[in-house]
Amino acid sequence: MDWNFNNDMPIYTQLVDKIKLSIVSGQLAPGDKLNTVRELAAEAKVNPNTMQRAFQELERGGLVFSQRNSGRFVTEDVEAIMTAKKALAQQYIQSFIKNMEQLGYTDEEILGLLRDCLLYTSPSPRDTERS
Repeated sequence: MDWNFNNDMPIYTQLVDKIKLSIVSGQLAPGDKLNTVRELAAEAKVNPNTMQRAFQELERGGLVFSQRNSGRFVTEDVEAIMTAKKALAQQYIQSFIKNMEQLGYTDEEILGLLRDCLLYTSPSPRDTERS
């Protein structure tokens, strides 16, 4: 996992975001056992208390659960993962829209740019089948 941090937000929040992204993208599958707080803290070069706080946040969000004496695991609740994925997508979209508006684009212009990008940069399913 990429553990590069920036100074714009608290480290525990960035840890939550990175682990959440790993879960919703499928890098961590439902039911996967997570490394211990100490192992992940050492890997990320953060204080174990900071990693513990991130795990607590993920547990509150329903993406991670603890089993006494067994450790922490990714939830097996696929609906919870999909809800988190949709919320993260909405967050990315809102950020994108805000940035485009700061550049002076209208909603219609933003949609046009998106359409152009999707049409000219994404291969269609037919193109990938032919490859």
